[in-house]
Amino acid sequence: MKYDPNGALLESEIPGLKLLNRGKVRDVYDLGDSLLFIATDRISAFDVVMPNGIPAKGEVLTRISLFWFEYMDWLPNHLITADVASRPELAPYAKDLQGRSIIVRKARPLPVECIVRGYLIGSGWKDYRATGMVSGIELRPGYHQAEKLDRPLFTPSTKAEQGLHDEAISFDQVVEIIGTEQATTIRDLSLRIYRTAADYALTKGIIVADTKFEFGLLDGQIILIDEVLTPDSSRFWPADRYQLDCSPPSLDKQYVRDYLESLDWNKTAPGPRLPVEVVRKTTEKYLDAYRRITGRELA
Repeated sequence: MKYDPNGALLESEIPGLKLLNRGKVRDVYDLGDSLLFIATDRISAFDVVMPNGIPAKGEVLTRISLFWFEYMDWLPNHLITADVASRPELAPYAKDLQGRSIIVRKARPLPVECIVRGYLIGSGWKDYRATGMVSGIELRPGYHQAEKLDRPLFTPSTKAEQGLHDEAISFDQVVEIIGTEQATTIRDLSLRIYRTAADYALTKGIIVADTKFEFGLLDGQIILIDEVLTPDSSRFWPADRYQLDCSPPSLDKQYVRDYLESLDWNKTAPGPRLPVEVVRKTTEKYLDAYRRITGRELA
């Protein structure tokens, strides 16, 4: 295992297991009948992985996803177990893997990122200011930056390879890619999941401004895969600090993006090393999100 000086796990190494993918955050190994997902402490911004990580981040992502999988028990997902020590081949690495890893079913990922926006911020706000639309959906005039939308929007995108940028697409384009039935199913599921999570999170003092989901096919059934409603895949705003006409303070990696925007950096690899203070505050934000959503402390 490769850790940085702050104790953040940057890369996993499990001899004897086939590494299928080392993504922006996750390392995925083939266990034969299943997959091992390891959430490292790597952090990416603008599709570039930073050279140092955020301690505890991988465990926060995993444990928040596990919380939502359990909370939305009506929703089929790919989880088999979070007890990696139950697999003999993983037992020697349990100290490094436990808490940040899950064993999942092998599903065929659908080639679409399912983004749901409940508030007008980020690229959605930029599109609206330029065209009055978001992902081809016409909105009423008069919205402010960070304002709650009249209804949540399904604004899908392509699923790009690492190092490339996802591109916003319309629902009609999703239909062209995967067909009407599957497109309708993932749209309706995405909106239902968002509304369920946003209503719950608000009782915990968090606004879920937007989020993204991934779905896959398993035995002909569409199931939720990858992480869900984490500070990496979502924009979390503390409700008591929410305000219009700005980018509100957040409990996610927007803090890192904002720091990087202040630099003279062209947003291409390699990324700049994050200062100790930025790393520390980002860890605090992830832990705060975990604490609020789950009601638990991370040891």
